Amino acid sequence: MEDNEVRERIRAGDREAFGDLYDRYARTVHQHAARLTGDLSAAEDVMSETFLAAWRTREQVRAEGGPLGPWLLGIATNKARNHRRGVGRRLAFLARQPKPEETADFAEASAERLDHQRELAAVRAVLDRLRGPEREVLALCVWAGLDYAQTADALGVPVGTVRSRLSRARKRLRALTGERLAQEAREEREAREPGRVRGEVGGRAAIVALPSERGSR
Repeated sequence: MEDNEVRERIRAGDREAFGDLYDRYARTVHQHAARLTGDLSAAEDVMSETFLAAWRTREQVRAEGGPLGPWLLGIATNKARNHRRGVGRRLAFLARQPKPEETADFAEASAERLDHQRELAAVRAVLDRLRGPEREVLALCVWAGLDYAQTADALGVPVGTVRSRLSRARKRLRALTGERLAQEAREEREAREPGRVRGEVGGRAAIVALPSERGSR
C-alpha cells in the first residue's frame, strides 16, 4: 500500500488501516519509549498513549507524505517527555514522605526482565546527563533511524536545529561514555584486590551504552 493511500485511509478513520499501522510500528514506538524513559512499564504506557493520541488526531495527518513512523515517534517523544516530568513531580513528593518499610525482594522470580531493566538503566544513566532535546534527537536519529528531515518533522523543529543538537549530543555522549568506561575499569581493578568485595556494577553496563555512540557516527 502506498504511503499516500495509508494516510488517506488513516485520515478517514479506517480502523483496519490503523490496525495495520499499529502492527507495523508498535514495536518501534515501544523501543523508542523505553530508551527515553528507561522503564519498560512506562514504555508500555507511552506506547498506548501514543496510538490513542494518534487515533484521536488522525484528521491532522497530512494528505501527502512518506511513512507515518516519524509522526508516531514525534507523538511518543512528547508522551515520554510528559512521563518524565510526571516522574520528577512524584519523586519530589515521595522525597518529602517518611521512609517506607522494606519489602521482600522478588527479583529472582523475574531475573530476565530485571536484567533488561538494568541494561536500560545503564543506558539512561548516561543519556540522562544530556539535555532533554539532545537526548530526543539522539534517540530518533540513531536508534529509530530517522533522517534529519524526518526527525525535524517529528519534533517540529528546523533541520538545522536537529543537526546542531545531534552534534552536541554525540560529543557529550562520547565524553560521558569515556568517563563511564574509566569508572568501570577502576571498579574492576578494585574488585580484584585482596580484601575488597566485588561491586554490583559490571562492565556490561558501559558496553550497553556504546552502540548509541558508535551508531551516531
